[in-house]
Parts: sequence; structure tokens; C-alpha cells
Amino acid sequence: MTDSELTELIARRDSSALSELKAKYGAYCLTTAMNILRSKDDAEECLDDAFLALWQSIPPAKPEDLKMYLAALTRSAAISRWRKLHAKKRGSGHIELLLEELSDAAASDSTIEKLESSLALREAFNAFLGSLPEEQRRIFLRRYWFMHTVAEIAQALGMTESKVKVTLHRARKKLKKMLEREGLL
Repeated sequence: MTDSELTELIARRDSSALSELKAKYGAYCLTTAMNILRSKDDAEECLDDAFLALWQSIPPAKPEDLKMYLAALTRSAAISRWRKLHAKKRGSGHIELLLEELSDAAASDSTIEKLESSLALREAFNAFLGSLPEEQRRIFLRRYWFMHTVAEIAQALGMTESKVKVTLHRARKKLKKMLEREGLL
């Protein structure tokens, strides 16, 4: 079943769309949530939350790329759940580590928050990603979008952890310079 057919089923409130979505994108989205939460039960709950959010957003939304739209909803649900679960454990988890790494490039937590809401920052960030060579972009996105560990990235891409760390460090430096040049820091 094509994505446009799935979107049409959802718009018509046909419940068979949910089983089709789960069959087509469930494993992909579950992996996305697992990379953030590291708990299958929590990841499955986030997947349900993402399906509900998708169900409620169509219509009026008509996503161009259903897979990426659902992945973004899953990622958002997983991050929200992670924050809720770790509200009393600041600084001890995977998400804080990632934000700390990015804060070296972004200079402040408020800049990271702006990255999610500011159109100028989004455009600059997209331009930054577009400027990276493919391998660096893949490493950067695996780390900061899909939230893979350095070891997972190294294994998936067939490189050493050291090379992944160096690549990420250089990309963060490049991001910081670009944000400063654009006046966004």
C-alpha cells in the first residue's frame, strides 16, 4: 500500500490504516524510539502515541513523506517520555549527553531550544547539514537525530569509534562557526 493510500485511509478514519502503518513503519519507528529510551516497553508506548498523533493530525495535515512524518512524531513522543521519566535525574542520561555535546557548538541551552522553534535557525541548520560531505552528515544525523551511540554508529558504518568522535567534534566546530557567522549565537 502506498503512502498516499495510507494517508487517504487515515483521512477517512478507516481503522485498517493503523495495522497497515504498523506493518509498514512499525519496526522503523520502534527502533527510533528505542534509540532514545533504551526500553522496549516505553518505546512501544511512544509508538502508540505517535500513531495517535498521526491519526489526529490527518486531516488537515497531508505529509509529503509519511515515513519521515511518523518518525518525527515518534521521536518527539520518545523525547517527551524520556524527559518525563528522567525529570529527577538531570545530567545522568543519554539525552543530556547529546545536548551537552551540541551545546559546545551552540553555546547555550536557549540556542538549542531555539533550534526547534526558530525558522532562521532551522534554515541555517539545514544549510549546515547540506554543506557536510555525505559520510559526515550520516554520522551527525545518526548521533543527533536518531540518537545512536558512538559505538552503534561506528559498527553500522564500519569505522572506528575514534573516527566517529573526531568527525562529530569537527562537525560541531563547523556548526558553531556557521551559527556565529550567521549571527545566530
